[in-house]
Amino acid sequence: MARPWRVAIVGGGITGLAAAVRLRDRAPAGTEITVYEQSGRLGGKLRTGELAGGPVEFGAESFLMRDPAGGESAAVTLARRLDLDARIVHPTVGQAALLVDGGLRPVPGGTLVGVPGDLEKVAAVARPAADADRDAGRPLLAPGEDLAVGRLVRERLGDAVVDRLVDPMLGGVYAGRADDLSLVTTMPALARAARAEHTLVGAVRAAQAAAPRAPGAPVFGTLAGGLSTLVEAAATASGATIRRDAAVRELRRTPTGWRLTVGPTRDPELVDADAVVLAVPARPAARLLAGAAAEVADTVGGLDYASVALVTLALPGPALPELSGFLVPAGEGLLIKAATFFTTKWGHLRRPDGLALVRASVGRYGDETSLQLTDDDLAATVRRELSAALGTALPEPVARHVQRWGGALPQYTPGHAARVAAARTALRGVHPTLALAGAGYDGVGIPVCVRSGETAAEEIITALGGSAA
Repeated sequence: MARPWRVAIVGGGITGLAAAVRLRDRAPAGTEITVYEQSGRLGGKLRTGELAGGPVEFGAESFLMRDPAGGESAAVTLARRLDLDARIVHPTVGQAALLVDGGLRPVPGGTLVGVPGDLEKVAAVARPAADADRDAGRPLLAPGEDLAVGRLVRERLGDAVVDRLVDPMLGGVYAGRADDLSLVTTMPALARAARAEHTLVGAVRAAQAAAPRAPGAPVFGTLAGGLSTLVEAAATASGATIRRDAAVRELRRTPTGWRLTVGPTRDPELVDADAVVLAVPARPAARLLAGAAAEVADTVGGLDYASVALVTLALPGPALPELSGFLVPAGEGLLIKAATFFTTKWGHLRRPDGLALVRASVGRYGDETSLQLTDDDLAATVRRELSAALGTALPEPVARHVQRWGGALPQYTPGHAARVAAARTALRGVHPTLALAGAGYDGVGIPVCVRSGETAAEEIITALGGSAA
């Protein structure tokens, strides 16, 4: 009788845990799954904490309800698999704003991450160029072509649309600049449409039509009790052995699989596995790949990341607008790039004592000196800038929390998807029992990370000989 498979998952974020759940569901009975997490905490950027006696997210806040094709997102499917779907809640206030010329203006409707499908709707915030978006008689993108989002939108609609709409929206997600970020990776639906459509407005409308949303259907969801419940439930359902404070320092090929060097240099532990899922950021993955696949390591290690800080203030009875929050274009000259009115946006978080939770995001790629401020100075600056944006002095917080995420958000330059595809193809050709998964390769957001982990698990199952299903 053959011995059970042994699969090692390096990284205990939601990507690695989703891979572990999929392995448990699809791999043969008895498969030994071990998750190695170098820190003492699972979940990666999913972290629910407490502030002023109530729950608050110190990392990711929510997930998309739909996938790009219009079906249920991978995050929703995972929540359902973990019997958490009854806990899914949606924003009670959906309208967000942009800070433009020092004042808040509603984010115009009909856009795709700020790229307009109706030029009239955005004119009050960012008037497109007079000769905008003329049909040149050919598709916007050639087959296989990728370019920066900012370049495409500037050429078609002018600078104002990029600087006042697209850049702050992309910056809110990636902490990067539209002029540097890949269209194919950050806006894949628009990229697909642009290979057929001759105008950018036409491409936006085609992308929206390809994934229709029922009127009133929620776009985002989160879990009552916090997103850490997703992490805990996935860890339990996977049946995996969870190794916290277990840094994997080296990965070597053996005649029968892989050998992991785990733990401190002075007292290392050597662990053998039949297959490995690397569900860690690109640079740690590249270090582990260096001995087994140097060329792939070079490609993976070239990905850069942005660092951010999330500053949450618990404010006693502030005068807040009925908005979910607002985005800040870089041209406004503020430290904050986005703010969320948590207890306004999420009805289940509203408190009977009138305490409001407001969170601001600080840090843009290439301009991260602000993150060198102390926690006290960051919190004070955020309160001052929020007060200016709202036109009213916010009260002193009764509590505050500063969460720093160093190297948290991947920066996908044009050609990223093709580079990752080539790296994975090369890796599968030599080492099919070694898979890459996570935001560094496939994009940000909980659904993308879940799907990435699940896909890596399926690749491992195929490489080892097929599933039990």
